[in-house]
Amino acid sequence: MIILDSVLNWWIKKRIHQIELFIKYPHDVQEDLFKKLISTAKDTEWGKKYDYKSINSADEYRERVPLSSYEDLKPHIDKMRKGEQNILWPEEITWFAKSSGTTGSKSKFIPVSPSALEECHYKGGKDLLAIYLNLHPDSGFFEGKSLVMGGSWNITEINNISYMEGDLSAILMHNLPLWAQYKRTPSLSIALMDEWENKLELMAESTLDHDVTSISGVPSWMLVLLRKIMKKAGKTDLSEVWPNLEVFFHGGVNFEPYRAQFQHMISSPKMVYSDNYNASEGFFGIQDQSDSNELLLMLDYGIWYEFLPVSDMMNENGKTLLLHEVKTGVNYAIVITTNAGLWRYIIGDTVMFTNTNPYRIRITGRIKNFINAVGEELIIDNAEKAMITACTKTGALVGEYTAGPLFRGHDVSHQWLIEFEVPPKDMEFFHETFDNALKSLNSDYEAKRYHNLVLKPPVIKVMPQGTFYNWMKSRNKLGGQNKVPRLANDRKYLDEILKLQGTF
Repeated sequence: MIILDSVLNWWIKKRIHQIELFIKYPHDVQEDLFKKLISTAKDTEWGKKYDYKSINSADEYRERVPLSSYEDLKPHIDKMRKGEQNILWPEEITWFAKSSGTTGSKSKFIPVSPSALEECHYKGGKDLLAIYLNLHPDSGFFEGKSLVMGGSWNITEINNISYMEGDLSAILMHNLPLWAQYKRTPSLSIALMDEWENKLELMAESTLDHDVTSISGVPSWMLVLLRKIMKKAGKTDLSEVWPNLEVFFHGGVNFEPYRAQFQHMISSPKMVYSDNYNASEGFFGIQDQSDSNELLLMLDYGIWYEFLPVSDMMNENGKTLLLHEVKTGVNYAIVITTNAGLWRYIIGDTVMFTNTNPYRIRITGRIKNFINAVGEELIIDNAEKAMITACTKTGALVGEYTAGPLFRGHDVSHQWLIEFEVPPKDMEFFHETFDNALKSLNSDYEAKRYHNLVLKPPVIKVMPQGTFYNWMKSRNKLGGQNKVPRLANDRKYLDEILKLQGTF
């Protein structure tokens, strides 16, 4: 045990030192990475198309190579999925992370190269642990099991080569080293099942009696699993089921709207909630402070960053900014160039820098998740903060919600479908508090709400428990990285849910 502790301490100190280096020299690290990515891909089909051999600067690259959406890269990715190689990246790529996103109905298949697997996704996972253990040196993390919620995957054979497509979590689990496989629970056969409801049952049964010290996954689906586990155990406090549980590594969505629900079910004062920002396209940020949920932007994972001001998204001449050009308090769309062949790729998330020394961010929403019916430009960040304010002041706990525009004759308002875990003591006060919070957070919303002249008060409809679960099930989007879309600028989601509930 002493030898293990010594090795662990050496590894933590080594990696923390490396992180401190990119914090100290962020622009040098990104510049070196840019040169490496361009040089590595110069002989690929894509690299030849844009003559990467003659690119000598980031400015040349940005002038020559267009911004890319998934639809732009899809023809190239389709070739790779059929077995062609050296298209976007020179390494042999046989893994594709299936990502549905929150706005599109079709799946995306994101290439995962060996470099991206090792130098980005696994490196991010190891750093997540190193940072946590550095902040909590008395941790008992290794003394128990880690419950990890994974997705599913399938294998396709092309020319005697196996190609694997599935949730990123499934790809990562499948390739874990032996020591990590031993540490995690449940078994791979259960963790990688594709039938979600049966999978939840088996996960609950198989992990109930384990000594679980950490849990990892998307908050919304983790809540579903933990409630099932507590029900099977006949407990109302998860700390009675797993007394040594100490940390929840979460990502995929903003955790703040879920925090109260987890604190309600886990009484342990030692419980830590550690945020990270990862996706099928890459691992981007890790919470590196105990007293703040800001995310340190990880700069040495094979990802070169650009940032496009959201205000310029619809501007054909909108110019991306490099890391040294960003400012705090501005909403940016992230643009990435990666060691898996994603070139100037717009991933769809928006972030805001909270600090530029070091570079720390918080996620503010999705490019396509907003309501702008009358120029109010309401984004997810506004909605989530207002929801937290209303819940705090009324004693409510919100499970899930979604919103969109409501048109009634000449009147325009926002309709909110909300599923409460604990309803507010005074619904009218919740409604008023929520509306006022939105006004305080968004000056455009406040202006449109002035005297109800342009935008009428929000319309809140309380939905029965299980509504959003059943809706996601009807869309075949249970589990994995699937999330309830918070905002939309049309009524597609609202009408689907109301129709499902028979209240259309």
